[in-house]
Amino acid sequence: MNFSFLRRCRLLTCANTPFLTYTIKCALTCQPSDQSKMAAAMDHETSGIRKRKQPAGSSGGEVTEPDSRPKDHSDTDGPNASKDRGQSVDLEPNSYWLTRIVFLRSLAFIYLTAFLVALHQNKQLMGRDGLLPTRLYLDRIKNYVGGEVNVQALSFAPTILWFVDVEGAVDYWLDALAYAGVALSGFVLVLGSANMVVMVMLWLLYHSLVSVGQRWYSFGWESQLLETGFLAIFMCPLLSLRQYPRRTPTPWVTLWGYRWLIFRIMIGAGLIKIRGDQCWRDLTCMNYHYETQPVPNPISYYLHQTPEAMHKFETLSNHFVELVVPIFILIPWRPTMLLAGGIQIFFQVVLIISGNLSFLNWLTILPSLCCFDDRSLAWLFPGWLSGAKATVRQIQREDRDGTGPQATIGVYVRRVLHISLALLIAYLSIPVVSNLLSTRQAMNTSFDPLRLVNTYGAFGSITKERTEVIFEGTYATNPKDPSAVWLEYEFICKPGNVTRRPCLISPYHYRLDWLMWFAAFQSYESNPWLVHLAGKFLYNDEGMTSLIAHNPFQNGNPPRFVRALHYRYQYTKIGSKQSQEGAWWTRKFLKSYLPPVSLESLESYIRSQSWDLPKYAKRKLREQRRAKKGRSG
Repeated sequence: MNFSFLRRCRLLTCANTPFLTYTIKCALTCQPSDQSKMAAAMDHETSGIRKRKQPAGSSGGEVTEPDSRPKDHSDTDGPNASKDRGQSVDLEPNSYWLTRIVFLRSLAFIYLTAFLVALHQNKQLMGRDGLLPTRLYLDRIKNYVGGEVNVQALSFAPTILWFVDVEGAVDYWLDALAYAGVALSGFVLVLGSANMVVMVMLWLLYHSLVSVGQRWYSFGWESQLLETGFLAIFMCPLLSLRQYPRRTPTPWVTLWGYRWLIFRIMIGAGLIKIRGDQCWRDLTCMNYHYETQPVPNPISYYLHQTPEAMHKFETLSNHFVELVVPIFILIPWRPTMLLAGGIQIFFQVVLIISGNLSFLNWLTILPSLCCFDDRSLAWLFPGWLSGAKATVRQIQREDRDGTGPQATIGVYVRRVLHISLALLIAYLSIPVVSNLLSTRQAMNTSFDPLRLVNTYGAFGSITKERTEVIFEGTYATNPKDPSAVWLEYEFICKPGNVTRRPCLISPYHYRLDWLMWFAAFQSYESNPWLVHLAGKFLYNDEGMTSLIAHNPFQNGNPPRFVRALHYRYQYTKIGSKQSQEGAWWTRKFLKSYLPPVSLESLESYIRSQSWDLPKYAKRKLREQRRAKKGRSG
């Protein structure tokens, strides 16, 4: 028998006689391993014994007496509460401290993705030598408004770049804005909190890029990120970076602002479909969507080949989620909001799985998070993060008991600010609601220059056939020679080589690939940047090569001629001969898209657009002219 084990019972003699009886029995009959477990339990029990001073004149210094006060394991000590207590915390509904942490981290992740896209692609797309240079865009606006940077110019393009040197250092500033955005969004992502200053800076940085992005930033998710980021400014305290700023709980105006946002996003998307393509009404749109969406992923290939009955179910489900479920988000009853928010998030996850739609669906999850309170999100904070739940529980108890911090002048100032924000949202929503009710509904439209409250929508019409523009180059001196060998340029994600597996990149986004999808059902005359792209291929521009997967002329001389052909693409059938040979697509030649062009033939057009030719391109032109004179001589 383990007598040292029995000696541990001495302190419990007065405090808990039944417990002592049980431990003696265990010491006599249990296995040594069980005695060890019991000893650990007794150590925990003796931690409740407290010491008190003996009366004056007593022989000893201190004696112990049992702590007869009742234990309240919900009485946590804040973030340092023990794990076992934190796991038992049951949070009350209708508080949003944890919601704010989850939301800000999620928004920071989207911001980080967007700024990384800008960092890796913006110089090539809209830098000094970009396909659509920023300096030319700002010059056109400046000339239109009278030749100076005034309020009208800022309303056309609200960007920091008005106040820096875009003529000589636009690439530096595009990178600087992107790097600053990456740093700030990474900071918020790690910290899980932010203040108004940080969120204003993130919003201004991204707004500055979107405002000069031209066609590269013409998508609905850019305005959606700006609106989401603007509301997030008012979700945070002014200066504090604490996760639980006691005097600044998550404001109701932002919670309802985000619920209003997800309502507009989904209702707008649903109405534009019902009013748009007939296939949405006869439930056949999903027969085409997976194959013809801008940038399919590998899962799209398999989803396309599910039975037609499944496609009809998908279309019906889409209408239900976009037209019916949003109504329940605006009902101020917790069960309906939780259900509606959960359905919306699940729907967005399905869309993320089914295609590469940039960070659109990731971003659309964010406002739905505001349907969930701390109790419903507590599972996201496991045992090792139990201090978060314990802290929120203590805040809830203080609020219930009226022992929290007293209101200060700052609290009343914030209330006025929140009321003003609510009135602003209501005012700016008037044209948005009018647009939703109109039979001529416009999608992805902003009615104010700062894009604070916008209208949204997606896939109002569905293309029934997928066509692709394929660029090719040749060394041949005569592009019409039937024996000329043409080599294809391969883009990173858009379909090209029929045996290449579709990419999986969401939430990242290749803007050039996305614009190539639009170009395929337009003409090159409607897209001057396509001609500029062909010109850059003609002198092996390093920037453009970094935006594509394969330049067949990268390690040698640039091609003499470049052309673009128009193809129709279709998925192979699972189990077909082509799929067994490794082909994901079949393609059929339709027509010439851009006739063969040389650098010399494009020179005058490039100069007419005020696009710069780098020195090595000019040197290439001189060499071609000398060679041409030699042949004619």
